[in-house]
Amino acid sequence: MRELELLHRYFGHTSFREGQQEAVNALLERRDVLAVMPTGAGKSVCYQLPAMMMPGISIVISPLISLMKDQVESLRQSGIPAAFINSSMSLDEYCFTMQEARQGRYKLLYVAPERLLTESFMRFAVNTEISMITVDEAHCVSQWGQDFRQSYLDIASFVGMLPVRPVIGAFTATATKQVSSDIKKLLGLNEPVEITTGFDRKNLYFGVEMPKDKSKALLSRLAGYNGKSGIVYCISRKLVEQVCDELCSAGFAATRYHAGLPPEERAANQEDFIYDRKNIMVATNAFGMGIDKSNVSFVIHYNMPKDIESYYQEAGRAGRDGEKADCILMYSGKDVRTNQFLIEQLRESAEINDATVRESLINKSKERLKSMTFYCTAVECQRNYMLRYFGEKPAAVCGNCSGCLGNTEKKDITNEAVKIISCVYRGQQNGYHLSRTKTAQVLTGSTQKAVLEMRLDRLSTYGIMSDHSAADVVQMIDALIAAGDLALRPFKDYSELAITAGSAAIIRKEKRAEINVPKKAKNEASNDNVSPEEERLFQCLRKLREKISTKEHVPPYVVFSNAALRDMCRRKPSNIQELMEVSGVGIMRAQKYGNDFINEIRRFIKKM
Repeated sequence: MRELELLHRYFGHTSFREGQQEAVNALLERRDVLAVMPTGAGKSVCYQLPAMMMPGISIVISPLISLMKDQVESLRQSGIPAAFINSSMSLDEYCFTMQEARQGRYKLLYVAPERLLTESFMRFAVNTEISMITVDEAHCVSQWGQDFRQSYLDIASFVGMLPVRPVIGAFTATATKQVSSDIKKLLGLNEPVEITTGFDRKNLYFGVEMPKDKSKALLSRLAGYNGKSGIVYCISRKLVEQVCDELCSAGFAATRYHAGLPPEERAANQEDFIYDRKNIMVATNAFGMGIDKSNVSFVIHYNMPKDIESYYQEAGRAGRDGEKADCILMYSGKDVRTNQFLIEQLRESAEINDATVRESLINKSKERLKSMTFYCTAVECQRNYMLRYFGEKPAAVCGNCSGCLGNTEKKDITNEAVKIISCVYRGQQNGYHLSRTKTAQVLTGSTQKAVLEMRLDRLSTYGIMSDHSAADVVQMIDALIAAGDLALRPFKDYSELAITAGSAAIIRKEKRAEINVPKKAKNEASNDNVSPEEERLFQCLRKLREKISTKEHVPPYVVFSNAALRDMCRRKPSNIQELMEVSGVGIMRAQKYGNDFINEIRRFIKKM
């Protein structure tokens, strides 16, 4: 089979991963494809391999400049002719690339969606044989997705203006049924082959922590990673600056990334991270889709993201090389309020002109925020909750999350639940429609002006939980909602709490209420099955890789991934043929770098 031969030649793999061959075959048969595959599952191979086998050129529509650069650099290292077109290029660079593309020098051309309908690009497109169009991060076309981009709506118009319609492949790591439906409709896919490989990535550890002091908790956790590469996501630019300064002051090699930095500094900081000159990147979600670095060992969310889709995608930047990695979320009630504020800012968005659509989008965002909050507070397996959110039916426990491994423990909050439920009930009796926040304010005896003006201080439950913070009470409320012991229902422009059958069972003492509380933080990412000898060899190969990457001016993982180095340590190849059996070593990389690594392995064995 020629596909397998090219897979081994260019990508160093002897077999396809789940879903890849189905996607490749469909595209080669000129059938549209919609593939929902998690980060690290190998989506890019699904369209890069067919592009090499098709006549003409394939266009890859990608949303971020940094992502284009990473993928094109990796393709070139593998011997695949590729280029990109985006706003980072000078006029001379743009003209040269377009001239080369017109002459058929490339098999893949990456382009930003904003450029598709420009006069110069359309002139190129209508006079070029385009065999395939790939839409990367396809969820961006949907207003119900977490990263809607107006420019993605131009893709269907672009395709419609081409003299011959190419086959279209749409790829994303996160899509609910609603978003998948939108992708098919808005991109104009023709009866696409739909591939969903599942969202579970077993090498990732998912943990939720609720530290009293996030700064101390972060420093403690990072100290346990011993210089490994990772990302710390923060909710705001200000917090990125603060956290990065704290890490640098504590001696960590950290840098920063957010939209408020000058483009030159963003690019330099990202390059420092990509090339392992700085091992920790502190960033806002502006760094979310723009990183293709394979050796990220941990992703820590300093704040809760706005929805599970965003969290899954950002956390999924860890462990792309198949090695064990940590995904840690540090939750606090303040994160909920901050995200609520950010959602409300959508009312001022110039991206969406239709007021009705804008309000629908805001309401949908609020629903997604609730699901994200429940993920953080639910008394259950974190992975199980996430997979069910994406429509899967997982096992009850995964054995690789804080819920399963005892990093959290169940705390009985039945007495507190009775007070909360009583407050909601008393509020309803007196004609109030209490939100989660207002209920917490009543119970903790808040003296805020709004509480007193509404005369909520006259309720019999006012102040009966004054020994708790409002944030703690909101977390308990969220746990009750997640367990079905309270419900949220729409009321005007917010959601009010409502009594359920579970509420009555708790009041009658027929049911207990519980919440997850964290134990002491514990680092999970490790290579438990690696012998001391293999670890020493791995460090030797890492140093060699660093020298080569510096000389070649490419990121270290573009030379060989961590997973490839680990496999070399296990196999200890003594010649090129044996090296070719190592996972992720293609013919081009073996010919270019193979002898250096084989010689390093030989030297190591002699010293043993």
